[in-house]
Order: sequence, then structure tokens, then C-alpha cells
Amino acid sequence: MKKQFLTALLLLSASQANAFSQETHKRIVIDAVNYMQQHPSSTQFSALTRYAQQNNMTITQLAEVLGQAAYDVDDFEDTFFCGNVIGSCVQAPIWGAAESIVKYTSYWHFQNHTQGADQHGNDFGGYNYQKLTVWGIVDNLASIWLKGDYLDDGQGGETGWFNADSSKYNSYGITEANYRIDSQSNYSMYDDFEEMPFQPIDNLGQYWYQSYLQSGNPQVLGFVFHTTDLLQPHHTWTTSALNHASWESWVKDYYDQEQLNDTVLITQAMQTFSPLDINSQDVRPLLTQGGAFSYAQGGIVLNSKDHYDRLDTAKQVIPHAIAMVIHLLNHAMVARQ
Repeated sequence: MKKQFLTALLLLSASQANAFSQETHKRIVIDAVNYMQQHPSSTQFSALTRYAQQNNMTITQLAEVLGQAAYDVDDFEDTFFCGNVIGSCVQAPIWGAAESIVKYTSYWHFQNHTQGADQHGNDFGGYNYQKLTVWGIVDNLASIWLKGDYLDDGQGGETGWFNADSSKYNSYGITEANYRIDSQSNYSMYDDFEEMPFQPIDNLGQYWYQSYLQSGNPQVLGFVFHTTDLLQPHHTWTTSALNHASWESWVKDYYDQEQLNDTVLITQAMQTFSPLDINSQDVRPLLTQGGAFSYAQGGIVLNSKDHYDRLDTAKQVIPHAIAMVIHLLNHAMVARQ
């Protein structure tokens, strides 16, 4: 009965559990490539053109592949939570499936600027319900729904009662391990949802960037660009609630009408980032700059639905998201030469 009641409540509020929409993620990347094409002398557009040709693509086709990959990260089937009683493991809650809620993989898509270093040793941690300083109904109800549930660690690992084990994917041994860059973990951190210190999204970006440097694969490079979630204030203030979805929908609905990708604003935003050291393969300093910006400038959208409050924030964070992708592309095009 408790689960049924929670399901009803979560269905009413589930639309608050998204980030930038997948369409917005894709659009930001395509607009970054378009900006580079329009500003070849101040970007690595020539190198980007050669990269497209090496992969038998036009620039337009490359932009589509990169953007689609950024879109696809929300669909990763790499994070399963298991019930602490029956050991059944799922990648999304039943209340989420009905509402197209982002899968549990989205818990790796935060960088909490309301807190300092986390217990892994990261400068900024990721989502951790126990450490939230702002929260809402989705955060609270999810913590009740998932109370005591554990991160899937593969067959032979953690189980429910009487050794019940229906592991679907070793999320701890693969996903968490991939995102554990320059930090440390032990499984006891992930045996109870409401205390899980998820790795931050800049580590996700770094993992995929390192993978790109090794492979040169355009799709893998595109996965890096999902880190534009760092320009979504809910992902740096860190909450699944507080107008999360209505803000995301507003951005998608007004992206063109309000010219959120204004070229002048992108040019200005380019200047606020410190470019990456060409001799470094670590993109996290740039990503954290983006997170610091949205945290400093975007907090009002957690509490206001006013069109002009949202417009003022969007006119800052969207151009900065596009600029961050341009900086990443500039670095990526020379880092493998």
C-alpha cells in the first residue's frame, strides 16, 4: 500500500525529474558546430572539417552525430538499483517509465556546488540525497521509494533477503568504476540509496574524453557534451525537483523564439572561460568553470516560473553551454594531432 501511495504521488510530480531536455542537449552541440563554421579564424573549424572528412562525413553530418550522442547519454542502460528485500534490479522506477523520466543513470549528471569535496576526494561531489541543501518532493519521495536499495554490483555481490539476486548489470564495477577518475570508492558507499555519493558529472565527461582520445570516435566525443548539464542550475544546486522540468520545458519551447543561441552572447561567453591547456588531457577544469557559472547565476529558476526571470537566466546559461562545447571541440581537435 505504501508503494502504491508513493507511486501516485510521484506520478503527480514526476515531470520535475528531468534536466536540459535531450533535444536541448543536441541543439546546443549543433549550435556550437555552427558557431565554429561562422568563426573559422577564432576556432579550430579547419581541424574540425578535417576530422569530419576523416570520418567520411560532412560538417552537418558530424554535428548531427555529436549532438545525437549528447542526447543519448540520458538513455544509457548502465545504472540499476536493486530492492533490499527481493533483490530485483531495475534501471528506472515504474512511476518514471510511465512519465518518460530519465533513467537512474541521471544520478551521475550532477556537480554539487553547494558542498565542497566529497568522500571520494572529488573537489565537488555529485548527487547525494543525504548532502542536499535544496530539495523538493521528487528528491524526498525517491529517497523513500528507494530506501535501503543498493547499486547493482553484479552476480555474486550484494543481495536481498535469503540471497535473492537478480543482477542486471554491474553498475558499481563498470559505471561507477569508469567515473571514479582520480578518486576512491568502496561498495559500502552504495549499499543504501539515500546515502549514495554519486560521482560528479565532470568525471563522466573526463571518462568519455579519455575514451575519445584513445579511439577518435565521434560518437564517444559526443557523449562528453552531455556535460552541458553543468549549465543547468538544478544540476549544480543539485535537486531533482524545484521547477526542474518546467524550466527544462521552457528552455526547449523558447530556444528559438527568444534566440537563446544568439551569436553575440556566445562570443561574450567564450571570453569568460579559461581555455584548456593544450598539453593537458584533463577537461574537468573547464567543466567546473561551467558549473560554477550556472551555480552563481541561475539559482532563481529553482524558485521562480516568471518568464523574464527564466529569460534572464537562459540568456546566460545557454550561450555559456554552447561556448563550453566550442572550447571542448577546440581542444579535442588538436589534442589527438
